Amino acid sequence: MTGETYRRCEARGAAVVLQSPLLAAAGVRHGFGTRLGGVSTGSFSSLNFGLKGGDDPANVRANQGRLGVTVGFDPGRLYRVRQVHGRRVVEVDGASDPDEVRAEEADALASAAPGAALGVGTADCVPVLLAGPHSGAVGAAHAGWRGLCGGTLEAVAGALRHRHGAAPDELLAAVGPCIGPCCYEVGEDVAARFAAIPGAVIARRPRPHLDLVAAAHHALLAAGLSPERISVPAGLCTRCQSELFFSYRRDGEATGHHLSVVVAG
Repeated sequence: MTGETYRRCEARGAAVVLQSPLLAAAGVRHGFGTRLGGVSTGSFSSLNFGLKGGDDPANVRANQGRLGVTVGFDPGRLYRVRQVHGRRVVEVDGASDPDEVRAEEADALASAAPGAALGVGTADCVPVLLAGPHSGAVGAAHAGWRGLCGGTLEAVAGALRHRHGAAPDELLAAVGPCIGPCCYEVGEDVAARFAAIPGAVIARRPRPHLDLVAAAHHALLAAGLSPERISVPAGLCTRCQSELFFSYRRDGEATGHHLSVVVAG
């Protein structure tokens, strides 16, 4: 597993995102949100997409518009779900109502409806974006350690293959910024769940650390993707890099949340 430098992408007066070279080269519209380029203030400064911590909903809507400008999608066709650390995948079609989808409890979305923008929120967990460039199908997943253990990434990859006709050798995936192994201390019980994955558990005292990117890469391989069709970031940690990222582990409930988006078609 070799990390890549994700390129910074921004538009004047709009959101700052990071993009995977792999997805960008395939012409897939996507972006992993940073905390830069929005209108939120205080601890949510500035590109916040979370509503639980007390940010003004008008700010979040404005940030969605700014993200749409940078990535290239209609904010009125942005689909999100109520994330619950599970493995359920919500299907989005051309008639899906964003408000109805947002009420669904799930941690992944899949769609082949042209122009549908699928988004997942994170503040240390792993965002993963998938695409089948020939079929036009895309998927977005939110995965912490529970989701990785539970098969969230395998579920969304399976949805793209079986429901949207994406060929196994066509799928691309990009793992987004998350808390790094430098900072992600976990209990022995959690570490034990990942012990069989090469490089996922780092022995440290007083407690082991977990490499979520390595675990996500392993899950994508298990889902049938080939190594050269998986993109992982190099040198990014949401907890370490406070100037670029929000982090729940660093800032607690007062933190903002990123939004990572991929567009079908």
